[in-house]
Amino acid sequence: MDNSERMQQGLVYDPNEPGLTSDQEAALELLYDFNATRPSQSAERSELLQRMFGAIGDDCYIEPPLHANWAGRNAYFGRGIYANFNLTLVDDGDIHVGDNVMFGPNVVVATAGHPILPELRAKGLQFNLPVRIGRNVWIGGGAQIMPGVTIGDDTVIGAGSVVTRDIPSGVVAVGVPCRVVREINDHDREFYWHDRRLDL
Repeated sequence: MDNSERMQQGLVYDPNEPGLTSDQEAALELLYDFNATRPSQSAERSELLQRMFGAIGDDCYIEPPLHANWAGRNAYFGRGIYANFNLTLVDDGDIHVGDNVMFGPNVVVATAGHPILPELRAKGLQFNLPVRIGRNVWIGGGAQIMPGVTIGDDTVIGAGSVVTRDIPSGVVAVGVPCRVVREINDHDREFYWHDRRLDL
């Protein structure tokens, strides 16, 4: 099994192998171009995202700057996704994001990890575990999603949370580490924020 296959299968591998680094550099050239676009260049941004990402649906808006180890090559986004400034995708492994997900500013989605054993870390070795984010999820600013995590549909992840374990659908979850606080319920149909009543 070659190093690239090990990378995709969640095994420990060497990310500094010349074949991988040259491939990664080509991807990062596109990311540089995306981040250098002007606000008026929406068509150019959309075209670059199509070239950069593994897949990206219609009506997605990613606010530059975007940071991504592989420029989104291993990211698979649905449609209607919004990402505020400084989304970081550590996309050495696969990142799957459902439709209508919202990312606050400074969110990190990480698939890469490093072995605990110091001798392996000294060699620069790493492993990747996929991240899956369901449909209609809101991830608050500064949240960090760790390798191997799945977040269910319709869930809210509070700002600043560190998500180290799977989070189910239809809940509000916050904290370090992130934990479920409550289910989304009838109160949320009447109030949009604390005691502020919906008038729609």
